[in-house]
Amino acid sequence: MAANSPVRIRTAADITIVEFTEASILDSLQIEQLGRDLNELPEKRNVRKLVLDFANVKFLSSSALGILLTLRRKCDEFKGKLAICNMRAELIKVFRVTKLDTLFTFFPSCDEALRALGGDPKADPSALGTPGAVADAPKRG
Repeated sequence: MAANSPVRIRTAADITIVEFTEASILDSLQIEQLGRDLNELPEKRNVRKLVLDFANVKFLSSSALGILLTLRRKCDEFKGKLAICNMRAELIKVFRVTKLDTLFTFFPSCDEALRALGGDPKADPSALGTPGAVADAPKRG
C-alpha cells in the first residue's frame, strides 16, 4: 500500500474493510493509485470478502466508477464477495442512473455489511464505520 493511498485497509476476521479517506475521488493520479490498491486485494492478497466504506466520500468521478467495476469483476473471478456501505444518497443516485446499482450490494452501515458477509462486528469494534446518511439504500443479495 502506497503512502499516498486514498484508502485505509483493515481486517475483521476474514473480511477486509477498505475505508476511503478522501472526500473527493476525482484526481487521475489518486484514481490510478486507488486502482492499484484495490485490484491487488483479490489478486495478490487473496481477499475473498471485501467491504468498501464510503462514509468520507462526497464526490466520485466516472473513472473511479470504472475502478469499482473492475474490482467487482475481479471479486467475481476469484469467487469473492463485495459490499458497499455508508454511501451517501446522492452517490447512490449516480449508481442508479448508470444502472450500476444492480451490480453492487449496498448497506447503510459497515455493521450491516459485515454481518451480511458473515462477520461479527462486535468482535472487532475498530472495524465498524460511522453509519452514513444513506437512507433507502438498495440491497442486492
